[in-house]
Amino acid sequence: MASKDDHAVEKEPEKGKGKLKFIVIICAVVVLAAGGVAAFFLFSGGHGKEAEAKTESKGAPVIYSQDPFIVNIYDGQELRYLRVKVEMEVADEAAKTEFTGRQAQIRDTILVLLSAKTLLDIGDQQGKSQLRQEIFSAVGRLFPAGKLQKVYFTDFVVQ
Repeated sequence: MASKDDHAVEKEPEKGKGKLKFIVIICAVVVLAAGGVAAFFLFSGGHGKEAEAKTESKGAPVIYSQDPFIVNIYDGQELRYLRVKVEMEVADEAAKTEFTGRQAQIRDTILVLLSAKTLLDIGDQQGKSQLRQEIFSAVGRLFPAGKLQKVYFTDFVVQ
């Protein structure tokens, strides 16, 4: 009988080792599966063409430049000159070509906006920001949505 008890004692630790091996294997499978899912999204382009489009747009911006605008503005007592150079960030080179082809319309739109302003309208930072937004809206109406990205003032002088 002593030998049966010895075998019983020896078989119990083997069952414990089997459970431990099973748990280790399950943990390894879970870790590998999680790594596989992460690798799939990271390397296989889980973002698709949207990710490529975003990286292309984050390259060097495409800027459409124009000659400076010089207009008369009223300051309440006398006429003054406003000199503004407006540059626009556009979606791509094709949009830049389209903007160049419609340069007369763009200049006319901006000139009408600028000549309607007074010194009080553009005298502070808020007024300049509002003017930038008005130019963005007015020029943006001439083109399909998304062609015009941003408007920049690269020169702004009141004399």
